[in-house]
Amino acid sequence: MPETEQTPQAAETTTALFGKYEVGKLLGCGAFAKVYHARNTANGQSVAVKVINKKKVTATGLAGNVKREISIMSRLRHPHIVKLHEVLATKTKIYFIMEFAKGGELFAKIANKGRFSEDLSRRYFQQLISAVGFCHSRGVFHRDLKPENLLLDDKGNLKVSDFGLSAMKEQVRVDGMLHTLCGTPAYVAPEILAKRGYDGTKVDIWSCGVILFVLVAGYLPYNDPNLMVLYRKIYSGEFKCPRWFSPDLRRLLSRLMDTNPETRITVDEILRDSWFRKGYKAVKFYEEGFDFGVKVNGEEEDRTVNLNAFDLISFFSSGLNLTRLFGEGEEGERFMLRELPEKVVEKAEAAAKAEGLIVRKKKEGGVEIEVQNGDLVIGVEVYRLTAELVVVDVKRFGGDKVAFEDVWSNKLRPHFCVATTSNQDQTQSHAVSAD
Repeated sequence: MPETEQTPQAAETTTALFGKYEVGKLLGCGAFAKVYHARNTANGQSVAVKVINKKKVTATGLAGNVKREISIMSRLRHPHIVKLHEVLATKTKIYFIMEFAKGGELFAKIANKGRFSEDLSRRYFQQLISAVGFCHSRGVFHRDLKPENLLLDDKGNLKVSDFGLSAMKEQVRVDGMLHTLCGTPAYVAPEILAKRGYDGTKVDIWSCGVILFVLVAGYLPYNDPNLMVLYRKIYSGEFKCPRWFSPDLRRLLSRLMDTNPETRITVDEILRDSWFRKGYKAVKFYEEGFDFGVKVNGEEEDRTVNLNAFDLISFFSSGLNLTRLFGEGEEGERFMLRELPEKVVEKAEAAAKAEGLIVRKKKEGGVEIEVQNGDLVIGVEVYRLTAELVVVDVKRFGGDKVAFEDVWSNKLRPHFCVATTSNQDQTQSHAVSAD
């Protein structure tokens, strides 16, 4: 059977993918990826295999999105979030091995049934809020919540999926806001349309409100074939509830879809809401570690790392290197500092200027340092890890390794005074080759 229709190209000469997964029917496809049902030959477990075309995502500049999706899913372990088991790769494809949700998309259930009872809708909404609240507590904002991205397992429990448009707290700019325009039109919050920056937690809550409306009504609160008319409706915040909506549900929806993000209801407030709390049982679970291994052409490329989502520091210090997924080979370094992000950028800028180098600030944070009339460029990016720690990611673009070592290691790096202390809850320095 041709690869383009049913099965991804085998990474081994055996019929099983990497000699481990028997790939079955096609479940769905998008512009850059296809999802298949598969079976783990070792234990018979059903899994979903998301096959990503490297060439397509690289050509469209979306390689960073794939890396971020892996980073995000690796830190999320929750009963109502689709689990990422492992990531495999060949020269042309990346394979996400994920939990299989036998019940399919919630969207299909709504399309078939028309609408759900208020009680069933509440159950799904409770599970959704449990998952979304957990994401936010881990510094993750989904940004594309909709019924098509909500799956059901064989017991009818909800699973949040598709973190391809998600953002992490480290992407928040100095103004405390996210600025990337994304999401599905009918579910997008009004502040995203305003293009003045937005709070990731608030836009997710808005989308949850739209989803809840759709579950109980069977149709969208804001809808129009003309996109600009649709956006005007969303911006006005005017929607009408059907007669079968209870007064308590109407009240909650008005707070979920409050056009003012400052007064919009929060997750904590939702958890205390009288309509929400009816029959609610808080999710209790043990958050396991994540064994992350990247294989290229079936050979182990990165060492396996135990990554616990409670411990973000281990994620950045473990040596986990996603650049190999796309064959990138720039030298570089990654280390942590107990410093404010803006202070690190200031140090990088001052150090470069002291050496007579050209410095350009990047909109998303960090700087580019130009050496040898532009032949060598050193990129310095800073990401907030915790309230006290930042990760400094340094990469070489162009030039040669000798020049990079001379400029970065000998002239610029000493200005950062990187600590190399013990593991007793102190800052550690971790150099990571980016090739």
